Amino acid sequence: MKICVLIPVYNHQEAIDRVVETLKQFDLPCYLVNDGSSEQCTAVLRGIAGQEKDWITLYERDSNGGKGAAVMDGLKLAIAAGFTHAIQVDADGQHSLADIDRFLDACAQHPGKLILGKPGFDATVPKKRLYGRRITNLWIWINTLSFEIADGMCGFRCYPLDAVDKLLNSVQLGKHMEFDIEIIVRLYWQGVDVINIETEVQYPLDGISHFRMLQDNLLISGKHAQLFFGMLRRFPRLLLRRLQ
Repeated sequence: MKICVLIPVYNHQEAIDRVVETLKQFDLPCYLVNDGSSEQCTAVLRGIAGQEKDWITLYERDSNGGKGAAVMDGLKLAIAAGFTHAIQVDADGQHSLADIDRFLDACAQHPGKLILGKPGFDATVPKKRLYGRRITNLWIWINTLSFEIADGMCGFRCYPLDAVDKLLNSVQLGKHMEFDIEIIVRLYWQGVDVINIETEVQYPLDGISHFRMLQDNLLISGKHAQLFFGMLRRFPRLLLRRLQ
């Protein structure tokens, strides 16, 4: 196996250096995808990439395209470089990166499976986000006819890149916050099984969230509807998989 780390970054200049410093101990190549960040954040990312050029690759998008667009660019880079798996983490420091060892162990034992973080939140989680997350997970269970995916919005996950490559070449995925939901549902439809790993989450280290309450909730709601009709077309196969 050949595993890398992928971090989409948009204006998290206050947190990204601590995230990178924590990642260094795992000795994994890392892609930082600058999603059209400010000049200040871009300068920080270029400084990090210059100091850590033996293991960090900085990819700079021309403009801000959304989290999904940034992650897809990183996944394509990882696939082109011959990596077999990519561990996605957020740039704001909310994830407990010590759990990467557990993701690596699960990946070694189950290389064809999608490994997802199952978040345990502390008091910093916004209540509106928490309730919205519960609704989203309900729709994911409906759209997969399964409880296999414990949480569909946690950005701490490990992708099997052969399956991702097949998916990216067959469908156009959403480019914003709906991406995290859509890619795991479609990978499940594609036959990829899931492992959930409990992990602690804090919101967020630098106090910045790019979740747009109105726009992203509308995008997510529309994506749930689209996936629901996709589920109906796959209902017999998904039901058989559930029964088996």
